[in-house]
Amino acid sequence: MISSFTQSAKPINGSHVVHRRSSPAPIRPFSCPPPLPALKPQGFVLCMKNALHISSVSNFGPLRTRKSDLVTRKAYEADRSHPIESNVELTVAEARTEAAKKVKIGLYFALWWGLNVVFNIYNKKVLNAFPYPWLTSTLSLAVGSLIMLVSWMTRIADAPNTDFEFWKSLFPVAVAHTIGHVAATVSMSKVAVSFTHIIKSGEPAFSVLVSRFLLGETFPVPVYLSLLPIIGGCALAAVTELNFNMTGFMGAMISNLAFVFRNIFSKKGMKGKAVSGMNYYACLSILSLLILTPFAIAVEGPQMWAAGWKTAVSQNGPNFVWWVAAQSVFYHLYNQVSYMSLDEISPLTFSIGNTMKRISVIVSAIIIFRTPVQPVNALGAAIAVLGTFLYSQAKQ
Repeated sequence: MISSFTQSAKPINGSHVVHRRSSPAPIRPFSCPPPLPALKPQGFVLCMKNALHISSVSNFGPLRTRKSDLVTRKAYEADRSHPIESNVELTVAEARTEAAKKVKIGLYFALWWGLNVVFNIYNKKVLNAFPYPWLTSTLSLAVGSLIMLVSWMTRIADAPNTDFEFWKSLFPVAVAHTIGHVAATVSMSKVAVSFTHIIKSGEPAFSVLVSRFLLGETFPVPVYLSLLPIIGGCALAAVTELNFNMTGFMGAMISNLAFVFRNIFSKKGMKGKAVSGMNYYACLSILSLLILTPFAIAVEGPQMWAAGWKTAVSQNGPNFVWWVAAQSVFYHLYNQVSYMSLDEISPLTFSIGNTMKRISVIVSAIIIFRTPVQPVNALGAAIAVLGTFLYSQAKQ
């Protein structure tokens, strides 16, 4: 509390003050203010703890001898009529919102990784029993498209507001997506799931090379250096793969290149388009299905599919039908969740999540399918995945 000297109708007596002569001894700053330079050594110091109202100094004897020694001090207690505004409630609300967002992102990542692992398992089961990757890829897109069309018709999900320009911009993205999807499925029909994903972890190298030589973009030196472990790790894993197949290897490489172009076309064509991640992937699936279907019929054809289907059902029973349905549904779901997560996280976080997804798929496939792995092969895979992580860090 700070004291105030003002005119008051009620005088005070000497019992309310301490009247003493100044001395060289230091005065505590918290008990009374120090004398101002204007005061004489013979003056008096008035110390108080509570606010005083002094009407006159005529009755204080020596205090009136030097009017120049009297200094009027006007101080007052801070006005507490207006309480200090705080953002406590706002801060709590923001903290809850941030915590909810983190939980949501964590849920997206868990679903993304889990659904991807399940898809790869069932996809490999289908391809082992039914080695027709073109039809398998077509069924994956068809089931996903059907799911979204029913969701829009029943208003479970809001249908996107699109126009001709939207579909025109989406077309090159769909072409690249179709090629990448089929190429990856062809790869997994020929080699182990783990090997396909080890090679697909080299996608950042394709991204940098295409952006540098075709688009003229430049990158910091750490980005180029991060490509060395990616390329070296993929090469080491390839040459030490026990069940190496050139068709499977080239399928994974083509898939990498196609998905790089898909990302480039998507960034260029989708600027300013107000479509959610879920609806964007739904439209992409529908357009890719229309592109893929005639090619699948031309490459494999209904006769081959009928014969292969009959053989697969006779060998595996009703389980085969369940595998086909599961791989188609889980393919759509894991891609849909990955696109939905892009609405909530940065591209860097998405890239790191994609790297961790590959690790979970590789490890799960090796365990479930009991894929034989040499130590050198495992080392190559680890180096490639580490390089992918370093690349995502260098790009920020």
